[in-house]
Amino acid sequence: MPTSIVIADDHPLILKGLNDFLTEKKYDVLAKAKNGKDALTLIKAHEPEIAVLDIQMPFLTGIEVAKQCKASDISTKIILITFEKSETIFKEAMSNSNTYGYILKEFAIEEIENCIAEVLLGRRYSSPELLDYLEKKEIPAELKTLTDTELKILKLVLENKTAKEIGKLLFCSDRTVEKHKSHIRTKLNLSSKMQSMAIYAKEYEAFLLKYT
Repeated sequence: MPTSIVIADDHPLILKGLNDFLTEKKYDVLAKAKNGKDALTLIKAHEPEIAVLDIQMPFLTGIEVAKQCKASDISTKIILITFEKSETIFKEAMSNSNTYGYILKEFAIEEIENCIAEVLLGRRYSSPELLDYLEKKEIPAELKTLTDTELKILKLVLENKTAKEIGKLLFCSDRTVEKHKSHIRTKLNLSSKMQSMAIYAKEYEAFLLKYT
């Protein structure tokens, strides 16, 4: 059985392009809508496996449609397509347990099949370009000025290691570690020991775990 889908977008050309592509790829496009209110009505009527929704639509946004589907206990998995690269909107969208996909419109046609495949397996999918954009945006410039050794020390501070323990792991004296810490504080604008390096490290834990 082909995957059943409802699609909605207030831009006629995007709606047509998406419909034609999905139909060509043998998906079962049950219905399409030009606004959020009609999209919600169609989802309730058909309860498709997947709904592909534009975020910015008249009457109801894609996010609002997703929230109402969840409130109505509809099992349809939501994929959102958008030009929005806002971290706030992305986090709000993905906070809904029934929202499984977030695709940038400029990559929608080339990514939609992979996204649907992941969603059908119960996994979430977001445009890699969006994730890269948000990651680069989130990392402060001063953190990028740290040397590899300083990044390693900051990660070990995150793990609550003492200067003596860090010294043993990096094969240097605890005095050398303290000197590195002083350089780190200067680069990160932590003007005193009262401005906790550990708290800063916790805030950027994902970066430190990925790049050290």
